[in-house]
Amino acid sequence: MYRGKRPKDLPATIFAAARRKLAYLDQAKDLGDLRAPPGNRLHPLLHDRTGQHAIWINDQYRICFRWTEAGPAEVEIVDYH
Repeated sequence: MYRGKRPKDLPATIFAAARRKLAYLDQAKDLGDLRAPPGNRLHPLLHDRTGQHAIWINDQYRICFRWTEAGPAEVEIVDYH
């Protein structure tokens, strides 16, 4: 989503929401900042993604990331289904 351009594999219907959620992630000072708004549904991931967290974009897509002392790292948009 470099320079506001939608990647071809990201549906146009979620582009605005994805940009908004990435902005929340960028502005967060600590992991707790992502608990609001409640629609983020911040949660830790398990199994092969232990150590990562996710916030919802919609029912199908999540933003997954690792939280470090410097903030979010290894950020990716994932199709859960």
